[in-house]
Amino acid sequence: MDSTYKYRKYRIEREVLNEQRLEELAQRKTDAKPSLINQLKESIRCTVPKLKRGVLSTFPAFYWLPKYSIREYGMPDLISGISVGIMHLPQGMAYALLASLPPVFGLYTSLYPALIYFFFGTSRHISIGTFAVLSIMVGGVTERLAPDVDFLKVNGTNVTTEVDIAARDSYRVQVAAATTVLGGLIQVVLGLIKFGFVGTYLSEPLVRAYTTAAALHAVVAQLKYVFGVLPARSNGPLSLVYTLKDIFLLLPQSHLPTVVVSLVSLVLLIAAKEINSFLSPRLPVPIPVELITIIAATLISNYGHLNRNYSIPVVGEIPSGLSSPIVPDVSIFREVIGDAFALALVAYAISISLGKTFALKHGYRVDNNQELVALGLSNTVGAFFQSYAVCASMSRSLIQESTGGKTQMAGIASAIIVLVTILKLGPLFQELPKAVLACIVFVNLKGMFKQYSDIVLLWRSDKTDLVLWLVTWVSTLLFNLDLGLAAAIMFALLTVIFRTQLPTYSLLGNVDGSELYVDIEIHEEAREIPGITIFRSSATVYFANAELYLEALKEKSGLDITKMIIYKKRQAAKEKRRQKREERWAQRQAKTEELSDQTAVFCVEKRAKTWRDTSMKKKGTENSADGKINIAFVKPNATDGQLRWEYLKGGDLDGTSFGWTSEQMDGDATTRGSSSKDPQIRDLERISLGSLGKWTWDIHSIILDLSTANFIDTVAAKTMKNIFQDFGEIDINVYLAGCQASVVQQLERGHFFSESITKKHLFASVHDAVLYCLDHRGQESSLVMNSYTKL
Repeated sequence: MDSTYKYRKYRIEREVLNEQRLEELAQRKTDAKPSLINQLKESIRCTVPKLKRGVLSTFPAFYWLPKYSIREYGMPDLISGISVGIMHLPQGMAYALLASLPPVFGLYTSLYPALIYFFFGTSRHISIGTFAVLSIMVGGVTERLAPDVDFLKVNGTNVTTEVDIAARDSYRVQVAAATTVLGGLIQVVLGLIKFGFVGTYLSEPLVRAYTTAAALHAVVAQLKYVFGVLPARSNGPLSLVYTLKDIFLLLPQSHLPTVVVSLVSLVLLIAAKEINSFLSPRLPVPIPVELITIIAATLISNYGHLNRNYSIPVVGEIPSGLSSPIVPDVSIFREVIGDAFALALVAYAISISLGKTFALKHGYRVDNNQELVALGLSNTVGAFFQSYAVCASMSRSLIQESTGGKTQMAGIASAIIVLVTILKLGPLFQELPKAVLACIVFVNLKGMFKQYSDIVLLWRSDKTDLVLWLVTWVSTLLFNLDLGLAAAIMFALLTVIFRTQLPTYSLLGNVDGSELYVDIEIHEEAREIPGITIFRSSATVYFANAELYLEALKEKSGLDITKMIIYKKRQAAKEKRRQKREERWAQRQAKTEELSDQTAVFCVEKRAKTWRDTSMKKKGTENSADGKINIAFVKPNATDGQLRWEYLKGGDLDGTSFGWTSEQMDGDATTRGSSSKDPQIRDLERISLGSLGKWTWDIHSIILDLSTANFIDTVAAKTMKNIFQDFGEIDINVYLAGCQASVVQQLERGHFFSESITKKHLFASVHDAVLYCLDHRGQESSLVMNSYTKL
């Protein structure tokens, strides 16, 4: 009565859906679908709605620009654009020094890419232009391919130590443009083939650690301007260490006037930044600290003749007007392809993370693939006008959003500010000391240095992400920016493999009155269904964790299948040897005794009994508590004209009842006649196997929940097939539940299904599989359990 009640508790009046039934339902919809030819015709047919969707997806600005409200958005975008444009000026010139390029090219980089992104970008709040990390990466390429030693001036037969700065800067601009074009083309191609998810391989801890380490590279790169020294440029692994070593060795030779300018600029900038932060809640627009600093420094340098009187390095000539477009040198592509790919990934990761942050805050959508295309076109087109690699700037994007910017019209306003500076105001900054620009870089990297607090947060939340953060930081510092990024991505992938190799395995139970199945160890309200084991892994089963999956299934179910099968084979071999000995002994007995009736039952182990009695008397032991003696009876049975011997262990002479005894003749728990197909003998064999250890005989079905698997490889498929076969040997049915359509297709291609494993073993959900098991094995298992209890 109790078992019937428990069975009905899980009963829900609906159709049980297995894979075969799902295919039948899907076939009806397939028959109603149009043919492949009609689908092809429909795809190539050009209609007005389809053309409109294509234009809007390619040029997202055409979607919101017709709806633009000047009254609502005009003034906020203008104020925001002016604020960001003012920041573009000092940052553009300062970051150009990081890229080892003349400052005017930083202004070009702040102009052209912003105009291109206006038409193709989907984010309304990010500010496209120069960024410290990308500038450092570009600087590594330009100084590697165009070092100072390659541009020493020749005076007659002697080589002087003077560098041909004009020739060097000209070639560095070509290198930067070629690297930027190639990186932009990579981004465009990735976007067109819908590869926007590539940015997901750069997780947030990885990107933050990478930018933190890049900030240190930026600081070290600017130390030569702060102290007025000229350290040897190092490239490749450990270049940061070698550069720092040279700077420390050159500190006694520091240029004192330059150091004074640097210290004064740093103090004033830090103080002004702190005041700005304190007053920011009360100010509608932040104070342009950097712009005020460069204006003041330029005036002081110009009227104080700092360059002429104290030899303080200044920016130098800044040409006015726009330069004509130049086709980048394609021959450089071969030497910078690795750097271009790294630039493409880092720029996209930073931009998409900022874009999604603002989109989530303001309630609009950012398209991953379109962002790749927009960023790629910004880089590619801008490089023809001597721009270098760009991405979204954290500081400028925050200013653009916090000052009320609503759309990318703010980007147009900032570009106009930069354009006016290039056309008319550029030459005014020629006397600006480079040390001031270096100090501006230092102060703007303050936000990146705050990211060291991630170590404490990750220590408390996720140790694996903490290790990833530290490995990324160390590898970027030691191996440089390009190799460091590659090492960080490889380690990130290793952490994914590591996590999938050690997933969480759990047994599921049913929440009463629902179709919900949860981990019984976590949820107290979940109850395990009698006779059914539901097993789930938190990760996809594939070659790296397939063996662990099988071991976890054995542990959770309490069934050591491998040990049982080995034991079974070993006992079968012993039984064969025992049968041969007994058959030989029976043949000798048959010569001396006459068989009067082939259906009679006679004892064949009398002598063995005597031996046992004698030996036990010598040892002073008793055979059993109830005085029964284990005797194997041989019952000859003629079937189909052939004589078959049956061995009945511990039974009565009529063979109608059996008792639980241990065979002491051979010192094991083997049941005689295990090779027989007689169901009673097979049941006894099961009982003998139960003595191996944990064995829950109320299990008649195992359901493998594969809802977490998004793919399955050949190794995992073979493991699943072995599970079916191994558990089938002890009469336990195995079913798969929650398989995605792609997983089922992979199983079909791998020839997983056969006569013994059909699609009837696949179910749409765990609950469907449970209902099927209860229908087909629930009552049967209770009967078998009762018979085992009687034994």
